[in-house]
Amino acid sequence: MSTAHSKHLQPTRLLLVRHAEVEQRYHKTFGGTIDMNLSPRGQEQARILADFLQRRKIDAIYASPMKRVQQTLAPFLNNGAPKQTILPALREIHFGDWTGLNWEKVCEKFNLDPHEWLDHIERGVTPNGENGPQFRARVEPCLREIIKKHPGETVGIFCHGGVVRMILSILLELPLPKTNAFEIEYASVTRVVLHPRLAEIDLLNFTPWRDLP
Repeated sequence: MSTAHSKHLQPTRLLLVRHAEVEQRYHKTFGGTIDMNLSPRGQEQARILADFLQRRKIDAIYASPMKRVQQTLAPFLNNGAPKQTILPALREIHFGDWTGLNWEKVCEKFNLDPHEWLDHIERGVTPNGENGPQFRARVEPCLREIIKKHPGETVGIFCHGGVVRMILSILLELPLPKTNAFEIEYASVTRVVLHPRLAEIDLLNFTPWRDLP
């Protein structure tokens, strides 16, 4: 049996990796399109994440162009990882007028419960921001192309919390707000195994840096 044929018999595995912790001033803030840097703790998380990923076979890497993702990925790329392909469609959702505001300010200024932010985005009530259908229309073609190119392989997708949630929404056929049930932490790895008629999560929100002080 040829290698190419045997790959088609194997499930495709997607490693969905959220960027590491960002600068302190952006914590609990709707960062979205702000091109922020990692914090010192985030840089350490990225190094530990790289050590974890180096022990796994990864056939291809796709990544958001934003600095917080590129800085998270850098330690892994510097230690023998496959060359990345940067895809602008993997950038974080645009929060419109929420951008740069913390949860309390959003609640106060727009009279909304920020903990239901995914519901608000899905309904398109974020002024001048992307709504759920627009966000999906950006991410889904990119995701489908990645899956098409890598049957039977393991692919790392380095991106953002919102993008991880949208990918899970698409693959699990869940409304976007339902993904609020999943915690997606900084520098976390979520692995989805794609079978012919089933997408299965076999690792959710794994944080190899968990024991950091």
